[in-house]
Amino acid sequence: MNNEFGLLHLWAQGDLVMRGTALMLLAMSLASWWVIVVKALDLRRYAAQARRTESFWHSADFADGLAKLGADPANPFRALATEGRESTAHHHAQPQLHDTLGASEWLTRSLRNSIDESTARLQSGLAVLASVGSTAPFIGLFGTVWGIYHALLTMSTAGQATIDQVAGPIGEALVMTAMGLAVAIPAVLGYNALVRGNKSVLMKLNRFAHDLHAYFLTGTRVSAGSAPANVVSMKKGS
Repeated sequence: MNNEFGLLHLWAQGDLVMRGTALMLLAMSLASWWVIVVKALDLRRYAAQARRTESFWHSADFADGLAKLGADPANPFRALATEGRESTAHHHAQPQLHDTLGASEWLTRSLRNSIDESTARLQSGLAVLASVGSTAPFIGLFGTVWGIYHALLTMSTAGQATIDQVAGPIGEALVMTAMGLAVAIPAVLGYNALVRGNKSVLMKLNRFAHDLHAYFLTGTRVSAGSAPANVVSMKKGS
């Protein structure tokens, strides 16, 4: 029985194309796992930051509310509150071109711009997962076809070949297809999970923006959950 088959043998006997394909799959796998881990940690941090928004509405004033949201500059909820405060103050400043817009429309556009920036940060890296998930199986299939092609060429030059001489090299080549699937499946699952997590964060951001819009225009929150009497109408001082 011939035991000279396996991944190490495939690497040792492979040409530049086969080795390049294997290295490409390895790089794609590392990139996808890096994106999955980093973005998952980001979503966990955003979930913790979202829970602080209720404390924000129970603050004595706006400055205290910002302090409760935390000092992280990457906090999208803090950025949203800060943008709302600055845009409101800017609209009431000296007359400029933006005065043709009402306070409500100007504030809406400013909050929407902040949400769009947060959305871009949330979606960064997802293109990597989508690309890996869609191309890795085909790259692995290419490696398999290339390996089978060279195995058949080698056996044709050797004359008559037995089944054990054929099965080994072809079986090795089929490993490349399995490697492509092993790279693609986690990328696809990670992409779907991160998209669901991003939707949850964006839903909370939009809800917070809606309440901030009402607060900056009327001085109070639109919806205070199940206990509106306990919500403090914060002073607008910074």
